[in-house]
Amino acid sequence: MHELALAESIVDMVAEHAASRPVQRITVEIGALACVMPDALRFCFGLAATGTVLEGARLEIIEVKAAARCRACGDTFFQDTFWAACRCGERDFERLSGEELRVKEYELYTGAAE
Repeated sequence: MHELALAESIVDMVAEHAASRPVQRITVEIGALACVMPDALRFCFGLAATGTVLEGARLEIIEVKAAARCRACGDTFFQDTFWAACRCGERDFERLSGEELRVKEYELYTGAAE
């Protein structure tokens, strides 16, 4: 399960940036074709965050649809698989989104009521 390694990397990166300040929430964008299972990442995040400034932080996951632009006809379309064809039948495309795995933002705990 590579989600554990991903969760550990996310925790390490955010903890370094947080500089010992407790983290309340973290938002991650995951592309539909990134080969990451959101539920597995959520589970692993809880394990990886234990004992760090991210312990107890909420992990919010934004799932990003896979989109591509056909080089033949110029149409933009969504993909369910890596090699889904354009409506015109062509498979020569530029992928616009869907493979990302990015920490979009994180929120530090301020001690104020939510």
